[in-house]
Amino acid sequence: MKNQRLLLHKVTYFHFLGLIPLFLLFVSCRTQKQVQYLQGPIDTAVLSKIVIPEPTIQKGDILGITVFSDNPAASAEFNQQVSLEGRVSIMPQYLVDTDGNIQFYSLGLIKAAGLTKSQLSVLFKEKLSPYLKNPYCVIRFMNNQFTVLGEVSKQGLYSFPGEKPVTIFQALGMAGDLTNFGLKDSILVIREVEGKRSFGYLDVSNPEVIQSPYYYLQQNDVVMVRTHPKKPVVTDQTSMRTLTITATIVSMLASISLIITRL
Repeated sequence: MKNQRLLLHKVTYFHFLGLIPLFLLFVSCRTQKQVQYLQGPIDTAVLSKIVIPEPTIQKGDILGITVFSDNPAASAEFNQQVSLEGRVSIMPQYLVDTDGNIQFYSLGLIKAAGLTKSQLSVLFKEKLSPYLKNPYCVIRFMNNQFTVLGEVSKQGLYSFPGEKPVTIFQALGMAGDLTNFGLKDSILVIREVEGKRSFGYLDVSNPEVIQSPYYYLQQNDVVMVRTHPKKPVVTDQTSMRTLTITATIVSMLASISLIITRL
């Protein structure tokens, strides 16, 4: 009877040891709740009236500009290929210099910084009218990019997929969404306009985020997703893995000892 009690205590003890690695694995794999966007009521009447802003041209931008008119041969004279940083593209490219100007073939210096593409197109039409019949231009940003850093699945430099501005939600989607430790209520957007840096914080769980001037990204914006303070550091994760492995080994030895005891 005494031996049976002793064996029962050993079995209970060894079973307890066997639960240790399972418990540690559960603790180490536990994650936070999935990110919930735009929580609460959404005032569609107000938000639907928001006008999508047209980005302005900044110093350092690279513009692709193609001239058209009723006379293609005459237009071709204004579409000279420009070698920019050792590259020649199908669409002529022009760098907006530190003074905000571009050097355009036959037209000389043209002030571009601070204008939208629509406004620059109107300016080109005025300057080209003495030379071409019904001139117009197609203007594109060739450096339409933004950067996403921090607690996202895929940090990196991303290009705007089209001519329309990208929203903060689209940017996060392109970066693979927030990780389980990304703070959704204080996403930082760093922006430079006319040499001045500005900072905007976005709470993507609040529907009013759509009204923020930083909701639509501009070229060269930097998006930074902060880390939750409870995220374990690398040393903590390493210690947890070591402890789990050690507990597993102890459990295996205990199981072997139990088998030997029974024999």
